[in-house]
Amino acid sequence: MESLLRWSIANSGPRDPNQPPPQPRSDLDPGIIDMILGKPDSELMKEALAIAVDESKNEDDRLQALDNFEMLIEQIDNANNIEKLKMWEPLHGLLTNPTSSEDIQRQVLWILGTAVQNNPAAQHSYLALSPLRTLLSFLSPTIRSGKTRAKAVYALSGLLKHNAAAVRQMADAGGWAVLRDALQDSDIAVRRKVAFLLNTLLIPTGVEAEAHARARAEEARPANVQQPLQVPTSVEGVVAAAEATPVAPSAPVPSTESQQQAQAPAQSELRPQAQDQSQAVMPHPSSPALNPAPSQSTQAPPNSTSTSTSTSTAAHASPALSPPQTVHPNSHASMVSDPSSASTSGPTLHALEHDGLLSSLVGALAAPVPHGADGEREGDADFEEKVLRSLHTYSTAHGRALPADEGQRLGRYLREQESREGGEERLAERWNFTRDEVRELKKAAEPALEMAP
Repeated sequence: MESLLRWSIANSGPRDPNQPPPQPRSDLDPGIIDMILGKPDSELMKEALAIAVDESKNEDDRLQALDNFEMLIEQIDNANNIEKLKMWEPLHGLLTNPTSSEDIQRQVLWILGTAVQNNPAAQHSYLALSPLRTLLSFLSPTIRSGKTRAKAVYALSGLLKHNAAAVRQMADAGGWAVLRDALQDSDIAVRRKVAFLLNTLLIPTGVEAEAHARARAEEARPANVQQPLQVPTSVEGVVAAAEATPVAPSAPVPSTESQQQAQAPAQSELRPQAQDQSQAVMPHPSSPALNPAPSQSTQAPPNSTSTSTSTSTAAHASPALSPPQTVHPNSHASMVSDPSSASTSGPTLHALEHDGLLSSLVGALAAPVPHGADGEREGDADFEEKVLRSLHTYSTAHGRALPADEGQRLGRYLREQESREGGEERLAERWNFTRDEVRELKKAAEPALEMAP
């Protein structure tokens, strides 16, 4: 250790400018360096994909290579490298290749779902291949393995969630009809994933969520209750607040000194209360929106005293509003620059109301298809919870009224389940709901039940 210290001190001094710069060693074996430091992930991805697409390799080796590839792309930077390394086409080709076994296709579906989930950049790159019809085909009843169908929903979910562009393509690809039929799949795991996906696509995001929250708060607010302070965040907002602020009428001037003294205590008592209740936000007088440039007819002549006054006022004016937030080039840049690109509730609402999905969701509760190895089981609390979540989001978050038939079926189902469980509290526990959420569901079904003969 001491000799190593002496060597490091001797070689850490300033380099002699007359000496040539040190040359890198050429006698090092790159293979040894790779064994010591490990290969870069990009090289490991290339090697794994090369084995996976090589049909001359043993299928077990190909499956192992795909499994290694999936573990690598769990890291988001590696998932984004799929586009840079031009790997989307070979991966998608393994799905469409008729010689690929179902095991290989299932492993590829797993890779695709992992790569695109919560990754807008990867979603857009893969969507460029128009893969929806291919993914949806793996939900066909002709696919015998429930595990493969479940992986297809996994890949489909990763592509659709928070991706408005992909959801808009679902109608042309016949995707809503496929999901509707999948709610009756013989494998309960597939049904759970589909119900969860529908609820996720239905949840309002961004501007829609804010609008729905304001509407619900307005409905819940009692009458004659002062609204909370809304602080403007822009010059336009300040101007609007100033225009909307009512101007209090001036108090009449007392005629005598005695009247002034009599009114003084009352005014002093009322002044603090008025100050506390005031919620008006007054704009700064130097705001450019409130001080438009004067017209030529009213401008002061050059070299006048008003020039110095305006210069002084401009020097003390409030700073301009900060520029828009910079969008850095990363995986979520498109979502930040265009928040509407993550809004999927609009097309999903349309599909529920016009493609039979709403009726299928209620039917999956009221008349569930038996499941299990021999179809010996009925009902599933996890699946019921996910379906009810979708219906709750539809009726509560979006404020939509259930059609008469669906409302009646849902109302009768809720009554039967409440009677069986022994009350709202136990019913809420079964579905991981709150009692208020159960009551909101019952309230959504009440109008249809009242109309029933």
